Amino acid sequence: MNESYWTGTSGTTRYPALDARTTADVAVVGGGLAGLWTAWELAQAGRRVAVIEAGRIGAASTGNTTGKATALQSLNFSAIARTAGQDAARRYGQAQLLAVERVAEVSAALSLDCDLERRPAYLYVTLEHTLPELREELTAAVAAGVPAVFRDAIDLPFPVAGALRLDGQIQFHPRKLLLGLAQDLVRRGSVVYEDSRVVAVDDGEPCVAVTEDGASVTAEHLVIATGFPITSTPGPRRALRPRRELVVAGPVPAESVPEGMYITLEDSVRSVRTAPLDTSHRLLIVAGEKFTPGAGGVGERYETLSSWAAAHVGLRQVTHRWSAQDYETEDRVPLIGKASQSPDHAHTWIATGFGGWGLTNAVAAGQLITTGIAGGGLPDWAAPFSPGRLEDTDNDGAARTGGGRSVVRHRIEPGERAAVAAIQPGEGAVVDVGGEHCAAYRDLSGILHLVSAVCSHLGGTVGFNDAEKTWECPCHGSRFAPDGSVLQGPAVRPLAPVTTHLGVAAH
Repeated sequence: MNESYWTGTSGTTRYPALDARTTADVAVVGGGLAGLWTAWELAQAGRRVAVIEAGRIGAASTGNTTGKATALQSLNFSAIARTAGQDAARRYGQAQLLAVERVAEVSAALSLDCDLERRPAYLYVTLEHTLPELREELTAAVAAGVPAVFRDAIDLPFPVAGALRLDGQIQFHPRKLLLGLAQDLVRRGSVVYEDSRVVAVDDGEPCVAVTEDGASVTAEHLVIATGFPITSTPGPRRALRPRRELVVAGPVPAESVPEGMYITLEDSVRSVRTAPLDTSHRLLIVAGEKFTPGAGGVGERYETLSSWAAAHVGLRQVTHRWSAQDYETEDRVPLIGKASQSPDHAHTWIATGFGGWGLTNAVAAGQLITTGIAGGGLPDWAAPFSPGRLEDTDNDGAARTGGGRSVVRHRIEPGERAAVAAIQPGEGAVVDVGGEHCAAYRDLSGILHLVSAVCSHLGGTVGFNDAEKTWECPCHGSRFAPDGSVLQGPAVRPLAPVTTHLGVAAH
């Protein structure tokens, strides 16, 4: 059941792995919406692009979203106006509105069968004392050119204290859209590589992206669209904070569902929308329970979200549940543009920090980066997105690409042996072994798997996700399987194996 509805209903892909040294005009690292949309826009502009994806395209962040594109985004406009200024909020709003229409335009032009529907978007509150925040957001949104309006009541099956409404927004099947983009990209003469994890980049002239198998793409420009970027620039490392969010979904009678897309920051964030399912039902999708990777208690969070969905919007049967990961910046504006103002990185571009609003910001990224590479000048709204705003003279060790050791060897003392023995099948915990933090997981057959709890990216301590049986780093969001293998970057090396004198198997 831990599978996104989008990935489970969009078929498989069979693009080849990168297994040689090759060239392209532009190398794009990352096969989510930001990477594929940018690649498609570049191909439209006449560039030959190579997309390099560590797993399957659209199966990571984009394939685990709720699939809605809207310029009404929680309290973003009031937050951006406070942190970056009203002009930045206005430009941000312009980018979001243009992105919504660009998705609809391209979907129609390519005749993509991605269940695209126009729907109103709502931001609502149920508590009277939160109304001032809502009205502040309305003022900021309107000042930014986003024509939201206030409503005293909306069509949710419970009372609200007030809501903002923005008409003409869209929801769609995100992975079907991505697969259509990829097919058209290849038809235009570009290439897509899957199962090809990039572990190093050289952002000189020319740029080079190298995979873990030693294959590479050499290109004039390099686009990093991987969530946490693999670059040698320190700014993003300091600015980006990882966040995960849970999603539950299931069928409900079509006649009983609300018409729009809804979000509130109350109850640890709740986002609600529906999608086409069959002639008598729609799929009700509820997201929420935002948390930092590695925080633990994920199974309990799923139960909390499912209970809320059953009590408030009638989701009685959860048929799918999944989680999504994104990154956010302190000023709430994504990082889109040249990775650095330094001439040493003049041909490297990044797109990240979407803060949960990736379906519009990824499209904005594609347009911004394409105009920049094509040499036509950046869009009018581009300035606030520049990653260069983060730069200063402090270099926090950006040259490091990993902090793991090859093998950790320790004798487990009696007290430590008891802590390890307490781990039940299907459970994991970080335990001390000889003074070192170790990630211990006991599989359902009772075999213990021990690896270092020190993240191989930059040395953070991982935590256990009990619902997905993964190790997750709270620092930059790297995720690992119980055996320590990399599931999601920015880490490119596995967690170091551990050997002990215990009478159990250890990895």
